[in-house]
Amino acid sequence: MSPEDPPENPFAAFTRALGSMFPGMDTGMPSGTGLPGTGQAGADPARQIAMAIASEGASEPNVDPVVRMEYESLLRVAELQVASCTGLTVARSGALSIRPVTRTVWASSSVDAYRPYLSKMAQLPTDLAGDLGDRSGLEIDGEPIDPDDPRGEQTLQWLSGLMAAMAPMMAGMTTGTMVGRLALRSLGTYDLPIPRPTGGPDADTLLIVSPNVEAFSADWSLPADDLRLWICLHEVAHHAVLGVPHVRHAIGDLLARHAGAFRTDPAELGDRLGLRLDDLPGLNPTNPDPAAGADALAHLQDALDPEAVLGAVRSPEQEALLPRLEALVAVVVGVVDHVMDTVGTGLIGSYGQVTEALRRRRVTTSDADRFVERILGLNLTQEQVDRGSAFVTGVVERAGEDGLALLWTEARNLPTPSEVDAPGLWLARLELPDTPSDD
Repeated sequence: MSPEDPPENPFAAFTRALGSMFPGMDTGMPSGTGLPGTGQAGADPARQIAMAIASEGASEPNVDPVVRMEYESLLRVAELQVASCTGLTVARSGALSIRPVTRTVWASSSVDAYRPYLSKMAQLPTDLAGDLGDRSGLEIDGEPIDPDDPRGEQTLQWLSGLMAAMAPMMAGMTTGTMVGRLALRSLGTYDLPIPRPTGGPDADTLLIVSPNVEAFSADWSLPADDLRLWICLHEVAHHAVLGVPHVRHAIGDLLARHAGAFRTDPAELGDRLGLRLDDLPGLNPTNPDPAAGADALAHLQDALDPEAVLGAVRSPEQEALLPRLEALVAVVVGVVDHVMDTVGTGLIGSYGQVTEALRRRRVTTSDADRFVERILGLNLTQEQVDRGSAFVTGVVERAGEDGLALLWTEARNLPTPSEVDAPGLWLARLELPDTPSDD
């Protein structure tokens, strides 16, 4: 084959191989099966991956019906207490309900809440010719490609097509992997303070990951009933605060913009993919070797591991968004902790013991869990928790609970990052008349 000749359609072979490697994923080719062992044709890959990780390959027993009834009774107590303390409407569209579920069910139900953010981050660069510019990193058969060699353009075009075809797979892998990891540790719907979908029959349904709650109770020798009520208060308080329309919109918008601003470094991705194409003979468009395709696909699967691809530094756009996002999340966490302390102290006999254990758990996550938080743009460190607590304390000391309630009145009342660190300035601004915008 001469340098000017096009490759003999290796991309179609790759796509077929990719489809067999990740059955059920949208690789641009027909697929009649879901993930192995699921028995579901055309299943949502993100959901199936999340469920597989959450179950750890084993069947989970159903939640005891007695436990379900206990949670339903505790929910009514939590709902009344949170509504009385905050003055907020707890349910958005009707009656609030609660479902203690397995890790697998939580993962399946949570995919849609996280998909808008995680799938956006998995967008691979599809214009490598423009992104890599001088093509100085490309080699074929161990020899650098001359910038004027047509094989360089040919190779970059082929790789760009490869990235475009793999983007849906990456979105599914990323969302499924991250949600599956969260299911192994989460105690409820709002382990991370992320707004949930407001439409549909489950908009006012709180999920409790029963096996995780019971395991935590045993590990820390906590009274099971006290822990369950604490979890109910925590979930209801988050649901009420994140259900305030302008709070939900502000945090959801910042999370979406943060996700959309993720930029994969094409040069770094090229290094991970191995743009020395002689190392990937099965995928080399200038000299395809179908017999070696399986090894090349295994290399690609490893190179495109979501944690590796998403592990790059934040983009300038994300850095600009983080102060606002971190400030609002700190306030939400601070308010929820304040509600918990106000209500829980007189309601739960072992409140101090349970609270210490759960708040220590919140800020001592594993590297894998912290990675998920960082990718989403959250920063649930002790410093941020203390920051939110100091804001709430400062507001209540100066203006009481009525001052704190100003947060829920309108969007302009949400504090800026500077105001979170100076609650007196926030209160002073709210005392000023609202001036119309020049826009």
